[in-house]
Amino acid sequence: MGGEAFGRPGMRPGWTHSNKSAIGTAYSASSQLWFTMWKGIVTEVSFPTIDRPQLRDVQYLITDGKSFFHEEKRNLAFNIERISDVALGYRCTNADPAGRYAIVKEVIANPHLACLLQRTRITAPDAAFLDTLHAYVLCAPHLEGGGYGNTGYVKTVNGRRLLMARKGRTWMAMGATAPFTRTSCGFVGASDGWTDLHDNLALDWEFDTASDGNVALTGKIDLSKTKDFTLGVAFGATEHNAIASLMQSLSLPFDDHLASYKAQWETAQAGLAELAPHSRDGGSLYRGSCSLLLAHEDKVYPGALIASLTIPWGEAKGDDDTGGYHLVWTRDLVGSVMALAAAGDFHTALRALIFLAVSQHDDGGFAQNFWVNGDAYWNGTQLDEVAFPITLAWHLHRFSALADFDPFDMVHSRRTSSP
Repeated sequence: MGGEAFGRPGMRPGWTHSNKSAIGTAYSASSQLWFTMWKGIVTEVSFPTIDRPQLRDVQYLITDGKSFFHEEKRNLAFNIERISDVALGYRCTNADPAGRYAIVKEVIANPHLACLLQRTRITAPDAAFLDTLHAYVLCAPHLEGGGYGNTGYVKTVNGRRLLMARKGRTWMAMGATAPFTRTSCGFVGASDGWTDLHDNLALDWEFDTASDGNVALTGKIDLSKTKDFTLGVAFGATEHNAIASLMQSLSLPFDDHLASYKAQWETAQAGLAELAPHSRDGGSLYRGSCSLLLAHEDKVYPGALIASLTIPWGEAKGDDDTGGYHLVWTRDLVGSVMALAAAGDFHTALRALIFLAVSQHDDGGFAQNFWVNGDAYWNGTQLDEVAFPITLAWHLHRFSALADFDPFDMVHSRRTSSP
């Protein structure tokens, strides 16, 4: 069919529920990507800073082409578990309630590039039934923090079709180790793949572009040779950057990425207090909690820990509400790094204190909350948001964790020298 999709700009965009099952990121600063999960699928993905969501969700659609149409988040029962006590990677099993098939996914970030990786295996007790299944990936880009203004398009690279999106200075590229046999870009609620498949269980439309709207990208995955493949969703500051990150990520075995991913998180916790002998779960909850706190630190602005990778009531929030909890609230930041300091990680706490010192107002106060680049979001004055950084400075000073450079003096001098 080709050409431009109909139905611009699509339905009003929104985000997803803030009741997340999991969050993840690589510990390496070179992997500037964070992801969340809800109801068995990947939801908001942030890039290149932790406060910039670029994706609403990505999920699989399954049909036999004759009798049923399932989407993961609505129709399948999900179970999620951590791949280790330390690494923020997950194994998720989404199962047909009738027991006919299941989708098993392992989800991580590339340890060194801005690419989400999702190893996928589709299984069924009946091999003949398994061969009747058609699998599609449905992706809703919300580049630069909004659903409107996105452009989706299909691009062929080295003979393989990729699904692309762009907006402003941000690009997204999606592909898999199993090729797409059909692709389409459409406007949500009008010409998108979900609407097409829901109608008659077949992807009849194959639009090459959907420009300047709330778009969704759909690709049919070739299951003829394998039911085991890896899906990649990469981001970049240019089209070339996004495509290169995607292709490089898919060129290496998933197990190699997973081993590096786990090793990074093990190294991150190497110096923490050991609580395994004193806990009933061998320290699993403690170690997972430390990783969870560490994951909330930005990688472009070290020391900037946001409150949460969620958007409260996100399903009701559109492009006109860009805040959410992915902001620096000094109260939450201090609570997080004080917990890490109690576990033995004073380095993260020190980075946070330095970040706060350079974010401080001339009068000694702080914005009620602000983006990781220091720009205020809410401009009110809140007592705990001003007082908590002082307690952090005092505790680090008390435990001699400031070494030769003392941000406590920096904070103190700015406070006392204000008019």
